[in-house]
Amino acid sequence: MDLSIFETMESEVRSYIRSYPVIFDKALGSVMTDENGTEYIDFFCGAGTLNYGHNNPIFKQKIIDYIQSDSITHGLDMATTAKKKFLEAFESILLKPRNYKYKLQFTSPSGTNAVEAALKLARLVTGRSNIIAFTHSFHGVSAGSLATTANKKFRSVAGYPLSNVTFIPYDGYLDDKTNTVDYLEKIINDPSSGLDKPAAVIVETVQAEGGVNVASKEWLQQLEKVCNDNKILLIIDDIQAGCGRTGKFFSFEEAGIRPDIITLSKSLSGYGLPMSLVLIKPEHDVWKPGCHSGTFRGNNLAFIGAAAALETYWANDELSKDIIRKEKVVTDRLQAIVDKFPQAELSFRGRGLIQGLTSTKKTDLADKISVEAFKRGLIIETSGAYGEVLKLLPALTIPDDQLNRGIDIIEASIQELL
Repeated sequence: MDLSIFETMESEVRSYIRSYPVIFDKALGSVMTDENGTEYIDFFCGAGTLNYGHNNPIFKQKIIDYIQSDSITHGLDMATTAKKKFLEAFESILLKPRNYKYKLQFTSPSGTNAVEAALKLARLVTGRSNIIAFTHSFHGVSAGSLATTANKKFRSVAGYPLSNVTFIPYDGYLDDKTNTVDYLEKIINDPSSGLDKPAAVIVETVQAEGGVNVASKEWLQQLEKVCNDNKILLIIDDIQAGCGRTGKFFSFEEAGIRPDIITLSKSLSGYGLPMSLVLIKPEHDVWKPGCHSGTFRGNNLAFIGAAAALETYWANDELSKDIIRKEKVVTDRLQAIVDKFPQAELSFRGRGLIQGLTSTKKTDLADKISVEAFKRGLIIETSGAYGEVLKLLPALTIPDDQLNRGIDIIEASIQELL
C-alpha cells in the first residue's frame, strides 16, 4: 500500500496516519475497510465523532434527499429550513423533557470554536478574565482553548505565554480521599490565596483525552454549588463525553446539575459532519449581534444529520438503555482481562461506552496493545499524559458480536505482548 503521496505532500503534523498506516476506502457501521479489502473493527469512531457508526443509513438518506432537493448548504447564521428543523427537534426532544432552558449559539464547526465562544462569553458576562481549568484537561488547540488544555505536548507549541487560566487538581488527581473542590473553594474565598476570582470554571465530566478520568456526581454537584455561591459560571465541555457517550445524551445528567454554559460538537451532527454548538442560560446571552462570528457556523447538511440523530435515537430511552447494557458487557470483559493478566497490574475505568484500560506497571503497554491490535484488525487509540491508557470508544450502535470481537482482539494482543 503506497503512502508516499501523503509523506511527500502532507505536513509533518499529520498524526493518526502514523498509527494506522493504511489507506482507508470504505466504512459502514463499526467496520472500516482499506484499499486492499482488509476490514477493521472501529473502537476509535473518529475520536468520538461517529457515535452512531459510519454512514448511518437513516442519516445518509435524509442528507442525500436534502442535497437532491437543491436546498441550502451554506447559510451563515441565516434562517433556513434545515436549521429550523434542528432547533425544533433540539427543543422538543432534549430541552423540554428535561425542563432545561438554554439559548443555542452556532459557532464555527470544530469543538474548539465552541470552547472559544464559551470562554469569551463567560468573561463578557462577569467582567473577569481568569478561568479555572483542571489537570489532564483537553479543550482544544486554538488560542483560548489551548490555554485551558493541560497537556504539555499541545501547550509547548503555542509560541507565546498561555495566561489567564489557573489549573486545579481534577477529581481523584491527588488520591481517592482528597476533595479537590474543597481546595478550590478555600482559595476562591481566601483573599491571600493569590487566585484572581475567575469568570468561569470549565470541566469535562469524563476527561477523554486526559486518560478517561471520571468525576463523581458528588464532586460535580459540589463544584456547581461553589460556582453558584461565588457567581462563577460553570462551563461543561461535553464535546466528547456528550451526545450519549455515557448513557444519557448529556454526560452531566446523572449528577443533576445545570451548567451555565455547555459546549457540544463531535457526534452532534450524527454523520460526522462538522458542527459545534454552545448552550447558554438565557440570562447569560449578552452577545451583541455579530460579536462572535464564523463563516461555517451554518452547516445545513450537519443540521439535517443532527435532527435525524435526535429523532431516531433520543425521542425515547431505548438507545440510552442499550448503552448501559453494553457498558456492563465491556466492564465485565475488562474485569476478566484484569483478572487473567495479574502480572500486568491492569485496571480500568470509565462510564458508558468510554472506557480506559491501563497498567500501573508498564506505561508503554497501552501503546503496544494499540499497535498489536491494529495488526489484528482493531482500530483503537491511547490517551492520558503518557499515552498510558487504552481508550475504548466504540459506536453506541455497535452490534454485540463486533463489540465482543474487538475486546477479543485486545485480549489476544495483551496475551501476545506478555
